[in-house]
Amino acid sequence: MCPPAGAGSGGGVLPASLAGWALRGIMCGWPRRGGLEPPTPYPTLPPPQAMLLFQLPALRTWRKHPAQAEKDHVMVVSTSPFVPRPGPAERPARMGLLALALLLAAGLPHTQASPLARSFQLDYEEDCFRKDGAPFRYISGSIHYARVPRPAWRDRLLKMYMSGLSTVQVYVPWNYHEPLPGVYDFAGDRDVEAFLDLTAELGLLVILRPGPYICAEWEMGGLPAWLLWKPDIVLRSSDPGYLAAVDSWLHVLLPKIKPRLYQHGGNIISVQVENEYGSYYACDYEYLRHLLGSFRALLGSEVLLFTTDGTRAEELRCGTLQGLYATVDFGPGSNVTEAFGAQRQVEPKGPLVNSEYYTGWLDYWGEAHASTSSVQVARGLEDMLQLGANVNMYMFHGGTNFAYWSGADFKDQYKPVTTSYDYDAPLSEAGDPTEKLFAIRTVISKFQPLPVGPMPPATPKYAYGSVALRKYANLLDVLDVLCPSGPIQSRFPLTFEAIKQAHGFVVYHTQLPRDVLDPATLGAPPHSICDRGYVMLQQEYQGTLERDGQTTLRVTGRAGDTLDVLLENMGRISFGANVSDFKGLLGNLSLDSSPLSNWLIYPLAIDTAIQQGWPHTALLKSSSGGRAGPAFYTGTFETPGIAWDTFVKFPGWSKGQLWINGFNLGRYWPCRGPQQTLFVPGSVLHVGRPNNITVLELEGAPPAPFLLFLDRPLFNKTLSRSTAATE
Repeated sequence: MCPPAGAGSGGGVLPASLAGWALRGIMCGWPRRGGLEPPTPYPTLPPPQAMLLFQLPALRTWRKHPAQAEKDHVMVVSTSPFVPRPGPAERPARMGLLALALLLAAGLPHTQASPLARSFQLDYEEDCFRKDGAPFRYISGSIHYARVPRPAWRDRLLKMYMSGLSTVQVYVPWNYHEPLPGVYDFAGDRDVEAFLDLTAELGLLVILRPGPYICAEWEMGGLPAWLLWKPDIVLRSSDPGYLAAVDSWLHVLLPKIKPRLYQHGGNIISVQVENEYGSYYACDYEYLRHLLGSFRALLGSEVLLFTTDGTRAEELRCGTLQGLYATVDFGPGSNVTEAFGAQRQVEPKGPLVNSEYYTGWLDYWGEAHASTSSVQVARGLEDMLQLGANVNMYMFHGGTNFAYWSGADFKDQYKPVTTSYDYDAPLSEAGDPTEKLFAIRTVISKFQPLPVGPMPPATPKYAYGSVALRKYANLLDVLDVLCPSGPIQSRFPLTFEAIKQAHGFVVYHTQLPRDVLDPATLGAPPHSICDRGYVMLQQEYQGTLERDGQTTLRVTGRAGDTLDVLLENMGRISFGANVSDFKGLLGNLSLDSSPLSNWLIYPLAIDTAIQQGWPHTALLKSSSGGRAGPAFYTGTFETPGIAWDTFVKFPGWSKGQLWINGFNLGRYWPCRGPQQTLFVPGSVLHVGRPNNITVLELEGAPPAPFLLFLDRPLFNKTLSRSTAATE
């Protein structure tokens, strides 16, 4: 049945074009409301032993860019026999009547029992996708393998499958895999091939988003920080240096992807090129054409390539290109018919697709925890499914920004993203089914059968209780361990990028050039503290300088007194501005307007030291000074014979970084909020031997430092409001 007039979240009248499209969707084979079984597949015949290659007639003409053969024809290619994976989502192959007629007309022998050609294509006549020739509509959810520990991948994916999803959408963060130029890491949690193979094993299709830019509130939108070693590079453009790096990366990544494409026997049905490029200032069509050529050269002519952009006209103008199917993204607060009407302005024919339907939203440090009503999310999903639209829910499972991977937005000011990427998603940060998940599952059941069986339960949690910590050393007392190669000398400060430091922390050291008996102003030029500077004079903590915040301190001292500034990178901008977000001291500090000079710069390799067992394997330092300022604290605890997930709270602590057993769990900042606890996956913990805790506190620890391990998170507490909301 066609949806009634006004079936959008904004109550607008359903346009005739969309009403007709929804009717064709039903005629095309999608179940009506009530969860009726899909229609019986067309009869199928085994293909010939030889390759089958034929073209179908042109289905449409292009509307704004020059015509291109790739969109004027649909190509079906079979290159090798394929044995379907025995996943739960595998369904009988269907075949279009035209293809069946061509086979019959060719008089091909039917004695060879090899599978049919696999294809995933656009049908511009019926405004739908076709999978193996049959009409197909996906209901998908986003999951980021980089935000989920590898031991939890199966649990999260199985819950997504049991929710009724046929498909998952997956980003590939370039900087997660190429930490230095030409140095690649695909091991352990970074084994994207293992993740993709697991999705196939569980019967899930994949929409892959390999960038090279992904946004995702991920550090620098997935672009490697080493691109900024060339200070004048223009990112996300046809800048030759940028394109050379992109091409080198794609020649490593995409050959891993090609065998997993649906046409080649895998489960990847479509691949996105770039991401929301229409929101970027460059609007460089040559860049998009270059990417299109590279993706086609490395993945072949059969794979469906697409773009995703917002629904504003200027976003779709700069983000779309002939040869790439244009999709849109919008959340439950949008008018569904108006939003899809925007897609129809650039794609008059073809399937309706919302590539990012927002189930919640991200959190910024210092703002309230974001939440979106389950009722609102479910209603918007149902409105789209009534239109026959294809929907990907962003996020279905958010996960965690471990280590230094959280990015930042720029919206009039720098807005760093919290460590938790819970996103108020259907699966919580810890992977637990929520009320929102079951509301979504109920909607899906109206349009297609759900998998048989129960939803896997929440993973067990444990409150390990209080763990006392002791101070190990002030940070300035262990520079020999944290920077074994020694400092870099420079007349003026150098950025992180200039000294090839991607993440974490750098110490800038100099001396006062004169006596300062009366308080003088230590200050920095506007926007030159990126992102927080912890100031020590004679190793005594003076205060913090902050990007878009306090940029001056009043100090006194004697000529020759040591001045140290520990600079923290809080995450490079991933959206909202030029993503060339340099870190460190971008301008010189001055004392009463007199520039300071002769700096020693220490790039700190804290993670390397901790992963090698420091400081737990080292002798205890005789720590100097009090509790204020950057210092390391250590402690241990044992579990009662289990390694269950837990959440750690920081009573009385200020801001810093936490490691357990060498694993960097991310940033904590309870006084800024909203996030009060860090998620600790059970896979990080040891059973039967001590678990080593290392804390880098940046501003000041409590008098009797301890951590508190809970069995639930605390997400929502800020400076302005204190409503302790738990899952």
